[in-house]
Amino acid sequence: MTPPAAAAADLAVAQVQARLQALAAPLALTGRARPQTLALHEALGRVLAQDLISPLDVPPHDNAAMDGYAFDGQVLQDTPTDGRGWQWQVVGTALAGRPWTGTLQAGQALRIMTGAVMPAGADTVAPQELCSREGDTLRLPADAGLRPGAHRRLAGEDLAVGQCALPAGTRLGPAAVGLLASLGLASVEVLPALRVVLFSTGDELLEPGQPPRPGAIYDSNRYTLRALLARLGCEVLDLGQLADQPNVLEASLRQAAGQADVIITSGGVSQGDADHLRSVLQRMGQIDFWRVAMRPGRPLAVGLLPAPAPEAAARQALLFGLPGNPVAAMVSFLVFVRPTLLQLMGCSAPAELQPPVLRARSLNPIRKRPGRTEYPRAWLHAHPGRLPEVQVAAEQGSGLLSGMQAANALVLLPHDAGPVEAGDEVDVLLLDSLI
Repeated sequence: MTPPAAAAADLAVAQVQARLQALAAPLALTGRARPQTLALHEALGRVLAQDLISPLDVPPHDNAAMDGYAFDGQVLQDTPTDGRGWQWQVVGTALAGRPWTGTLQAGQALRIMTGAVMPAGADTVAPQELCSREGDTLRLPADAGLRPGAHRRLAGEDLAVGQCALPAGTRLGPAAVGLLASLGLASVEVLPALRVVLFSTGDELLEPGQPPRPGAIYDSNRYTLRALLARLGCEVLDLGQLADQPNVLEASLRQAAGQADVIITSGGVSQGDADHLRSVLQRMGQIDFWRVAMRPGRPLAVGLLPAPAPEAAARQALLFGLPGNPVAAMVSFLVFVRPTLLQLMGCSAPAELQPPVLRARSLNPIRKRPGRTEYPRAWLHAHPGRLPEVQVAAEQGSGLLSGMQAANALVLLPHDAGPVEAGDEVDVLLLDSLI
């Protein structure tokens, strides 16, 4: 860790991200935490502990992709001579979960429902809307455009037995949970949830529900951060508001370091702050106080706090001291804390660690000076067939949390970039991919 006195120059966002990645690597849960077995309905958001190998074919049998009629598609290779199309005799019906057990002969077809097992002697399904039927006689017009094998899902088409269905390090989202269910699995081995201690300090803070008083503000940061942590599936221990007294802060921090993988607080880490958090952190552990070349957000405290004896040699908690302004705290969390927590959780999916960046055309000019990365709040408008458009909010104050609520995106203005003119293309991060 760099000693505090050496951290005078503002660090670029990329530098901070690289430092955090290196700091988190030896602390990651992967390889040092015993996996837990959870029921599928409890596993959402957790990280897969080991490669999951498919125990069966998905789907387990050839089946119909839509409602219609099944038959041997070889006949479609021959052009009908009468110009009226093809004709079959319907000899039965196959329903999903109730297979038809016979074998189709030449000139025969089977009424079949979506998901039903394809019968022996059939490899093609004609959608019912393309066909006409009179009694047991089925007709398909010559211009139907159907090819042999159409609308048939093959056994193992999604997953084959023995194939890796999900690699270790996958964070389980709704689709992944459904995929596990499709394999017949009722439970799954995952890494433990990351334990995060969260607290606030500051004599000016009120807890929501308390009556207002002059000079005081309600503590919104702790609630925003707790909600963001919940979205990540973290196990959160909320210590509430701690008294801004050195002995109370130090005792609470030492206790937290013995309980948690990560400690998060906001405010009290800027140069010149009158409270005691900064000095207590400096005395307790290896803490860097960085000034980051970004907007919103600039002050950031990062470091390691040892657990109290006798655990001190065995574990350390990673501490994040975020800015006090609500939007700065939230953006700093999304840019720095979120990817670090995912790394600690053992998540290895690139799409999770590096959310997708979209290109969009700016509807308005954006003031920007080179030398810092900026994340103005904005609204992205999608337009089918052409580049999306993005409109940056007029008010970008770090304390205006209502603007964050109204936005659906952050424009990413790189460190070396200058002003943006209306009509220029910019990079955009969708908030839905971050929260």
